[in-house]
Amino acid sequence: MRLEGKTAIVTGGASGFGAGIVQKFLSEGARVMIADINGDAAEVQAKQHGPNAIAQMVDVADAASVRAMADIAQERFGRLDILVNNAGVTHLPMPLEEVSPEDFDRVYNVNMKSVYLTAQAFVPAMKANGSGAILNVASTAGLSPRPNLNWYNASKGWMVTATKTMAVELAPFGVRVNAICPVAGETPLLKSFMGEDTPEMRAKFLSTIPLGRFSTPEDMGNTACFLCSDEAGMITGAALEVDGGRCI
Repeated sequence: MRLEGKTAIVTGGASGFGAGIVQKFLSEGARVMIADINGDAAEVQAKQHGPNAIAQMVDVADAASVRAMADIAQERFGRLDILVNNAGVTHLPMPLEEVSPEDFDRVYNVNMKSVYLTAQAFVPAMKANGSGAILNVASTAGLSPRPNLNWYNASKGWMVTATKTMAVELAPFGVRVNAICPVAGETPLLKSFMGEDTPEMRAKFLSTIPLGRFSTPEDMGNTACFLCSDEAGMITGAALEVDGGRCI
């Protein structure tokens, strides 16, 4: 029960890696807000997990929506110990100059602006409390980019840099900030990353991962739990590769 007595918000928590993080946090004793743009899916997850889980519909790219989430978290939890910025989107694989302005703006707003908005909403209280853990879910794409996902790669590279600068600035206030960098996994974004989900495309993708498998929600949950627990009290500013060796 490494997170017993702690409260947490996981954005994009209703599916994929986010759902794995929610499950692990709950199993380790935390109370968790499952925050997702798909409010119905968040409600389903919360009902399945019991009284320590609550659902919240949020558009992480919208300031008013993030502020409303913060207000409800304050009302329900009193204080927030852990914030996981997991919500993310991508554009389809294509030459960088062919990505539409609309798709670029969506990637920018969900993957980057959201980190700024949640920081505005939650960091002041964490600083006042003298403690807190923020975890940003980046990607191997931000460390070892590959062609045709250019603007997604760039957004995740931005997230790694944001994590490090947040860590430096917030350390004197007792707030730790880390990132995890998964390789693609069995999530709703997998088809978008690959362009098409076929056995041939999966085999090609898996051939680039030395351990020979995709990341799983359980992998992300286990890593997130450690980095957000007191066991990682001396770790801040890290961008931990959880990628089966993909970035070697």
